[in-house]
Amino acid sequence: MKINRRAFLKKAFGSLLALLGLSGGTYYYARYMEPDMLTIQEETLINSKIPGSFRDFKVVQFSDTHVGFHYTLEQLKEVVDRINRIKPDLILFTGDLVDRPNAYEWGGNIVEVLKKLQAPHGKYWIYGNHDHGGYGTDIVKKKMDESGFQLLQNEHTVIKKEGASFILAGVDDLMLGKPDMEKTLQGTDRDSFVLLMVHEPDYADEVANYPVDVQLSGHSHGGQVQIPFFGYLVTPPYAEKYVEGRHTIGNLDLYVSRGLGTTRLPYRFLCKPEFTVHTLKNS
Repeated sequence: MKINRRAFLKKAFGSLLALLGLSGGTYYYARYMEPDMLTIQEETLINSKIPGSFRDFKVVQFSDTHVGFHYTLEQLKEVVDRINRIKPDLILFTGDLVDRPNAYEWGGNIVEVLKKLQAPHGKYWIYGNHDHGGYGTDIVKKKMDESGFQLLQNEHTVIKKEGASFILAGVDDLMLGKPDMEKTLQGTDRDSFVLLMVHEPDYADEVANYPVDVQLSGHSHGGQVQIPFFGYLVTPPYAEKYVEGRHTIGNLDLYVSRGLGTTRLPYRFLCKPEFTVHTLKNS
């Protein structure tokens, strides 16, 4: 299989970093400091299809906690506390709860921590590849059910307020699930504002062919390690084109979260963990 120069450089540079352990103070910062520097990203979703009654409606998205791989319940508790202080109207989790479901000690308090999240219009989630992996499909759903989260797996729901509404939808994971956009949007009103959760951001190129207004994704970890003048070091499959932040694909607005935890390597460098507050506005 051919490998392009950029991919080769990424792999070579990654191997060098691993060999040197990032060296000295840089290693300490990337391993022990930045992964704990929680930030709150604020975005405004402006669309003429958003009903006026949803003006300033706050949607909090958090993603990719990967609890168990150098991400602790104490860190998750801090996230929960900070989300609750914002008083969101709706809470969305875009996948990858624990890193290895088959090895995680589920007897802990993860359910009790997630239960504390409060939003008057509900808490919803979708599968990520790590949720399906490690025989996690059923057990992760059970724990999220117990935590008060509703799964959207190739389906949608209607969020209502003061006689108006918008569509919230979610598709199954691309890598280990069976995503089905036709089923997800079946029966929706094409004039309604549609907010879609997809774990892998690069699926946006397919989503742009459907009547979806906004896609929220994670999976990428924002590249996890960003090297000046070089770019993203760790970009998993289906997160190589759209790695972080906002992108516009046709009529679709895509927002990619850097997520909270780490995977593969326990480092973050110039890529602080985040959750996002999306505020709805009618243009």
